[in-house]
Parts: sequence; C-alpha cells; structure tokens
Amino acid sequence: MATIASSNIYFLFLVCFLCETVFTQHIPLNSSLSPIVRPTSWPSPSGRFAFGFYEQGDGFKVGIFLFNENNKTIVWTASRDDPPVSSKAKLVLTMRGELLLQTGPGQNKVISHGNNGTVSSASMLDSGNFVLRNKNSDILWQTFDHPTDTILGGQILTGGSELVSSSSDTNQSSGRFQLAMQSDGNLVLYPRYYGSTTWEAYWASDSYHGYSSKYYLFLNNTDPQPLCIVNATSSNSQILWQVDDSSFEGKNTIYRATIDADGVFRLYAHYEDVNRTRQVKMLWSPPELDNLCKVMTFCGFNSYCTTNDNQPCCFCLPGTDLLDPRQTNLGCKRNFSEVECRGGEDNANFYYMSPMSSMKMSDLPYTEEDIPEEECAASCLQDCYCGAAFYDDNRCKKQKLPLRYVTRESQELSSFTIYFKVGLHSLESSNDNQPSPIKTTSKKAIEVIILIVLGFAVLLSSAVAISGRLIFKIGVLSYRRLLEMGDLGLSQGITLRVFSYNELKKATNGFKQEVGKGSFGSVYKGTLLKGRRLIAVKRLHRLIEEGEREFQAEMQAIGKTHHKNLVRLLGYCAEGSKRLLVYEFMSNGSLEKFIFGDSTVRPDWDQRRKIALDIARGLLYLHEQCRAPIIHCDIKPSNIVMDEFFTAKISDFGLAKLLMPDQTRTFTQVRGTRGYLAPEWNKNTPITVKADVYSYGVMLLEIVFCRRSLVVNISNPEQIVLSNWVYKCFVRRELNKLVLGEDVDLTMLENLVKVGIWCIQDEPFLRPSMKSVVLMLEGVTEVAIPPCPSTNST
Repeated sequence: MATIASSNIYFLFLVCFLCETVFTQHIPLNSSLSPIVRPTSWPSPSGRFAFGFYEQGDGFKVGIFLFNENNKTIVWTASRDDPPVSSKAKLVLTMRGELLLQTGPGQNKVISHGNNGTVSSASMLDSGNFVLRNKNSDILWQTFDHPTDTILGGQILTGGSELVSSSSDTNQSSGRFQLAMQSDGNLVLYPRYYGSTTWEAYWASDSYHGYSSKYYLFLNNTDPQPLCIVNATSSNSQILWQVDDSSFEGKNTIYRATIDADGVFRLYAHYEDVNRTRQVKMLWSPPELDNLCKVMTFCGFNSYCTTNDNQPCCFCLPGTDLLDPRQTNLGCKRNFSEVECRGGEDNANFYYMSPMSSMKMSDLPYTEEDIPEEECAASCLQDCYCGAAFYDDNRCKKQKLPLRYVTRESQELSSFTIYFKVGLHSLESSNDNQPSPIKTTSKKAIEVIILIVLGFAVLLSSAVAISGRLIFKIGVLSYRRLLEMGDLGLSQGITLRVFSYNELKKATNGFKQEVGKGSFGSVYKGTLLKGRRLIAVKRLHRLIEEGEREFQAEMQAIGKTHHKNLVRLLGYCAEGSKRLLVYEFMSNGSLEKFIFGDSTVRPDWDQRRKIALDIARGLLYLHEQCRAPIIHCDIKPSNIVMDEFFTAKISDFGLAKLLMPDQTRTFTQVRGTRGYLAPEWNKNTPITVKADVYSYGVMLLEIVFCRRSLVVNISNPEQIVLSNWVYKCFVRRELNKLVLGEDVDLTMLENLVKVGIWCIQDEPFLRPSMKSVVLMLEGVTEVAIPPCPSTNST
C-alpha cells in the first residue's frame, strides 16, 4: 500500500478552489431558468458543464450535465425520483437564497434551502460542482455533498455514503444497484433492494482496514492514479486501493466515476485528442465483472442470466413470463394462478416439477432437508411454500419465490439441476406442443342451456322494471328532502357551506361533547336542522398564517374529493383566527377503539377483511383518482372512522397543508406518527404515495391481529414489534400461533399477512401501489411470497 502526505491532497484541493474562485461566473439572486425559453441552464466558465433543465421522456428534470462532442452526459440530478416536470416549470434562485423548482402556482420543490438568508450568489464550477456561496465566497451548499450515481474529479465519497445507479441510460431515477463506501474501508457493489450482506456483494475492492469514519473514495483530475481509497486517520494519508491510468494520454481531461444502470462501476475520461476533438474513453471497470451475469439481480426476479456470443441474456424461469417484453432484464412474474394449497400428494393435481440443468443459484434456501436426491423434487411439490429445489452437498435445498440470483452456465463446475414448481394450467406453451382437445356439447345439453338463458332473461327483465320504479320513487323523495335541507343537501355536491362561528357553537352546545382528539385538533358532536342531522365539528389548532381567501380555496379543493371511503366534508368556518371544519358524523367511532377497545369480542374475519379493503379503496382514490393526488401522511387507526354500517372511512386527508410546520413533529422532524412512519422520512429522500402504503401495511397487520404494532410491556421480546413477530411466524409457517382460539381460514390469513409484509418493505420500490393492494385483497391477483421487509428484521 502506498502512503502520501496529507498536505499533498490538501494542496490539490486548495489549487482547485483558488482556480475556480478566480474564474467563477457568479449567478445573482432572483435568477431563473425555463425548460424551453432561454436560458435553460447556467454554464460553467469553460462551457464543459451546465446546471439546469434537461429532457427526460416527455418532460424535464433539473441536473448537471457534461457536454461531449455530440451529446451530454448527466452527472447529477435533483430530486431524481420525482416525476419529470412540464415545460411550464421554472427553476428560481430566490432573493432568500433558496433554490426552488416551481411546478405550478404555489407548488414549489426545494432543492436547497437559503441557509437563513445568508446565500448571496450561486456558481456552476468547471469541476462540475454547483455551489451556493455567502458574501465572503464561502461555500454553504454544493452538489458534491449530495452525489447520485457519479463522482467527478476533485470529489470524494465519504465513508458510510453510497452511489445509486440510474434506472436506465435515459432515465435518471434511482435504479437497482448501489456502490457503498463502507466505514471499514471497503468499496462494495450490492443489489440495492435486497440488503447489504456479505453474500449479496458481487464486487469489492478488498481494502478492508477496520472501522473508521475517515475513509473516503477520492477522484483526482491530475494524478496517474486518479481513483483511490484513502485512509485519513493519521497525519499521513494512506492509499488502500487505487486504479492506475498511467498509460492514458489526453488533454483537458475530466474524470468521471459512475455506477452505470447495468450495476457496474466504471471510470471514464472525457478528453481532447490531437485534433482537439472531445472524446470519451472507459479507462477501468472491475475485471471480475467482465460477464454481466456476475452482477447479482442483473436479470431481476424469477429469471436467469446466461451468455450468448459473450453477451448477457435474460430468460424467464419455468412457469413465469416477462414483466415487460420490451425490457428483458426487469424480471418475470408467475403465469399461472396459485390454487389453495393443502400440501401433500394432492399438490400433484395442480403442479408439476420442471427440471433445468447447468443452473447455479445464489439465493439462500429457506429450509434444507436431509433426504435422498430422488425425493427432493417430490418434497418441494408437496410443500406449499416451495417454489424451487435442488440437491447440493447431500441436502435438498428449498427456495421460495421470488428467486433473485440464478444463472445458467454450461461450463460452471458448481452447477446443478434445479426443479421448478409449475402450474399444470400454466400459460406456457413452449413445453407443450400438443393441440388443445376439442370439446363437444350434446344436443340435449344445448336445449337445457337455452331454457336456462331464457328463464334468466325473463327474471332479469322483471327485476329491472321493479328496480326502475323503486329508484324513481326514491329519487323523488330524496329530491324533496334535499330541498328541505337547503345548503347541506342539494348544494353540498357543488360547493361547501360556509358556517359562522356562532352557528357551530350553538350546534355543538358550546363545544361540550368532545368525541375525539388528535394532532389536528379536537372533534365535537353537533346537530343541525333542529336535530335531524348529526355532524362532527373539528376545531383546528395552530394553523399557518394565511388569508381567508386562501383557506377557502383549500377547503373547496378538499370538498371536491368524494368517495364512499372518505369522510365527507360538509362545510367550514373561517372567522378571524378561527378555523373549523364540519363533517358528516360517524356513529361507530374510530377504528382504534373498534380493534383495540376493551371489548373481549373481536371483529369477525369478514369484518376485518372488509375494513382493510375499505381503507385500501379510499387510499387508491386519494393517490390515483383525484384531480390532484393527495398523500395523507398520517394513516393510522385513529384516523379511520366507522359509519352506522361499519363502513371504514379515512379522515384528516388533505389537512397537512393547513398546519403549522411543527404541528406534527412529534418525536421526529417529519409528518406522521411514530410506528407508522415509512423509513424514507428519516433518509432525506423524496416522500411519495408509497409512504402511505407503508403506514397502511403497519395498520393492516394491526387490523388482522387486533393488537398495536408496538407493545412494550410484554414478557416475550420477540413479540414487542408486531411486524417482526408476524414475519418470523410467517417464515416458520406458524401464523396460527398469532390467532390462538380463533376460527380462521388460514389461506385468507396468509394472504392478508403477505399483503401487509409487501406494504412494509423498507424500499419504496418494492411496495405495491394501492391499486395492486386492492386487487390482491379482492382476490383478483395472487399474492407472491414477500421478501424480508427490513434488513433489521430477522
């Protein structure tokens, strides 16, 4: 290992800083960019780099790009997982020093805060670093501190940090692979979504040097060894690992180290040749990854990687089809329906075992059996949890779906035959070239069918006639009743009623009967129309300082959300500093009292499933069916209420905008409630609708087992965190231990648990959309076996 004086590294930093300070073009406050109207970007002094808008798909993203001869290379992206913005967006460096992406009226995405108003200018440097400075030219914020998939010359990746690949060459959102500069001095490539354990690493620098906070990956623009890992724990900085490019010759070189979309970490040089033409050359990549099939999860779930003419190819495993035929490396899904599994020899009526030779699997088996090799496939066939099995080291090793790390190499010495469980009624036809049998129907059967159809048609016509008459009568009565109710009837579908404070004080008898209390405020029971209409009045606390017109506009926006699984907003009051909301009254109270109450009688299983489905449909409406998607941010049982028919309805949606910034900052600097918060709240990553999916998953498990997600005063430590306990029982096939004394359909129970575990995955990418959740709960789509929800779970 080489040792270099730390002063040399500091000298290089100082030279770069002084050069960039002298030749920097300062961007004044109140400057702005547009995607289509010039200027669309702020260039560096040399013009090699620029910060601004670039095209992605049908929209635009904000980032930093390096200009080559005929194209540009994206080296950094702001809010990379947010959707592209339209051509009407605007990037503004405000007078307060904030860097804002404005996507619409009042819709601002903060890229960088103004540091309490001390920012005086911005600069795009020739190093590829975009910085915000104060009046003394000190850097207050820089993109070099927030790398995405790339580091540039002069940039470091500190210990404990990581680079995340892009989804594809044309989509800069977060992809499936990560490069971790570990606190032990080792630089390691991992599949991003499946944990960072030793066996899942597919390349490492092998520069382990003990744990410290002073290791970093450094990329230099002038040294013959531009890429190196440095140990700065002592006065002399020690190089633990390096890439040698002494054979490379080029002028005006810019080095770039990127984890590409295919999961390989590469070093590039952007330089000028003898003709002063700008060129790009790949200088280095890990020689161990000369075959992309060695990149774990290169082909995605339930597929295998093999080489054809030295090119990686992805194919589906038996019983699965491609998720997207246009992109073969995104993985495969099961192409047959999973029947109710009773285990044992009956499974042969629905499945068979399909063998494939010369296979290699790196997934860890969920169980191993000491049985003869000839019994291994049959054992998997009879096991409800088994999706594949192989015989190795004198043991039968069983795997659950989805399979992640499968390859096929004819010359692989450690390869073996894997048996995959496939449905007899699979949609596959590659292994079955026999024509389908022709079915015939007898004349007598046809006559019976005709009589049944005619009889059904007569009954249907009668039912339609009777229903039409009843609907007409009900409509007339409803119309009369609405006319009597005035503003709370016919007009409430068009606009909200504006109440005076005295009206609501009188309706609630001076706010005497409090029926609920939460972070948004207190809820009181009231009546209107001389006691004929029950209402719930919510007094909001600590609102933002906004005018009455803005509050009314927000109320009208919330009032336009209509769904049977959302609590209906009837009107509001905005007098001075008073803000009150009027809702329909829910006679059966909150879900929290319903499932955690003192009653020894638990909701039956049909009720639990219906409640879970009601809430899922309400969230689906908020996420995908509103004019503007709404992220609730605080899904929990106390925010779910029940009407007289025990229909579950979501409350407090859309109200987060009305709160003071610190209103919901209980325990953490985020919105929501501890125990239901998605991990991304604490990772400084963009919050999407998947945060609601996580909270829903926690609550779904609470609904299923009628206990809180966290119970501290319990004798068995394994049972403190409900999700951990449920996953352990699920893996052990001991879910029945969680419902002792209850008569339950174990298949339904397992499906509910699987949906819950999918929803609480640490990575938002793995969580299903609420549309998928609804389809799974309705039984329209099958529920796959979920992976471990968290790297911290057992």
